[in-house]
Amino acid sequence: MEEKEIKQENNDVVIAERSKISDLWTKEDWLANWIGFIVILIACLAVLTGAFNFSALKFSTFHVWENVEEFKTLGSQIDSAFWGKLLRTFLVLGVLFTLGAKLQGARIKNYAPAFVVLFVIAFVVRLISAEFTLNRYLEWAFWALLVGLLISNTVGVPQWLKPAIKTEFYIKTGLVIMGFSVLFSNIAKFGLYGLGIAWVVTPIVIIFIWYFGTRVLKMNNKPLIITLAAATSVCGTSAAIATGAAAKAKKTDLSLAVSISIIFTILMMVFEPIVLKHIGWSPLMGGSLIGGTVDSTGAVVVAGTALGEEAQTAAVLVKSIQNILIGFVAFAVAVFFATKVDQKENQKVGAREIWYRFPKFIIGFFVASLIASFVIQPLCGIEDVGAINKVLDQYKNWAFVLAFTSIGLDTNFKEIGRQMQGGKVLWLYVVGQVFNIALTALVVWLLLSGVIFPIPDLTLLN
Repeated sequence: MEEKEIKQENNDVVIAERSKISDLWTKEDWLANWIGFIVILIACLAVLTGAFNFSALKFSTFHVWENVEEFKTLGSQIDSAFWGKLLRTFLVLGVLFTLGAKLQGARIKNYAPAFVVLFVIAFVVRLISAEFTLNRYLEWAFWALLVGLLISNTVGVPQWLKPAIKTEFYIKTGLVIMGFSVLFSNIAKFGLYGLGIAWVVTPIVIIFIWYFGTRVLKMNNKPLIITLAAATSVCGTSAAIATGAAAKAKKTDLSLAVSISIIFTILMMVFEPIVLKHIGWSPLMGGSLIGGTVDSTGAVVVAGTALGEEAQTAAVLVKSIQNILIGFVAFAVAVFFATKVDQKENQKVGAREIWYRFPKFIIGFFVASLIASFVIQPLCGIEDVGAINKVLDQYKNWAFVLAFTSIGLDTNFKEIGRQMQGGKVLWLYVVGQVFNIALTALVVWLLLSGVIFPIPDLTLLN
């Protein structure tokens, strides 16, 4: 049981949660940190010392297939090495997550077989998302959600599979691993221009969407509002995951926010470059706008490429700088919800309770980012950091696929329909995204058009 300390101060009830030392090895947030750091440590040792077989740590590559004939021949492309790497992937994740589940009180005999089946479903998801068109335009998160939803809303989820549906556990672990790829050095590459586009606009958009949702649309589901605001203004899926956890959003809230974000990301990825070409913006300005407004990092690369190499570079840098905000936004949301949104009448929320409510995996995200930015990169160079991230990306992707498949398995269409609140959620996203595009376009023009400030040296972007 969680311990609570209740005090009486000036007729006000003060409830403070007590953290215990055992939280470090029994609570989900801390366990996500330890698992994430174990994976990061193994990847670093593999790349930097050669002490481990680096190729053995690489994860199985899913060959992209474009038509039925290619899918039929896919089996010949999947050799024994593929299955060997896939088995290692399963064993690494299976052992770590099973140990983590055991420390949280789960029974291994219940969790382990359920995890095997969940991993198989996740494998099918990755195979589907490897189709050429789907791989290019749709994130695997969409297919993970869809496959999970189809199972839960047709045949149903059997009781024996439910022990493995630990959505938050997989999400938090993936985010800790993702922290290593968020490099502060990207700020230096684009300087104040990138900070202005990515960091000035983002908090304004979040505040606008929050105000529009709570005051204009009068929506009561505040965790959903802030989750959708983060998805719109920062970087889609990853920001929604971190912010949703900080605001204690329901799984259906996260599922809905991610689904809407993915659908509109596809539309923006296709049409935004076309509009930018039509209005005659320079590749630098167009790429910066794409980086600041298209939600998914992968979609940013595709959309930026449509405007040329210079635009792609600018888009990726702006998005990378924006990604650094994930941890800061989640921290701010956790404090705001603890002290304002969730605060009960006559309840004083002190530092102890804020600490108790604060999602501890955000600490892991920051620490991983700081280690990569200020320890590994200065000592070993950007190439080694990139090599490490190639390994870590697969760990992160598998953790997220497991998470989003779990969300789908734990959600039903009727509940999602109720979450739409008569279309208010859709209006919230559309109006918020239009405001985001307009404000980002204004800032990009002010900083990069050359009318007010000098256009930055493009060699800084290489």
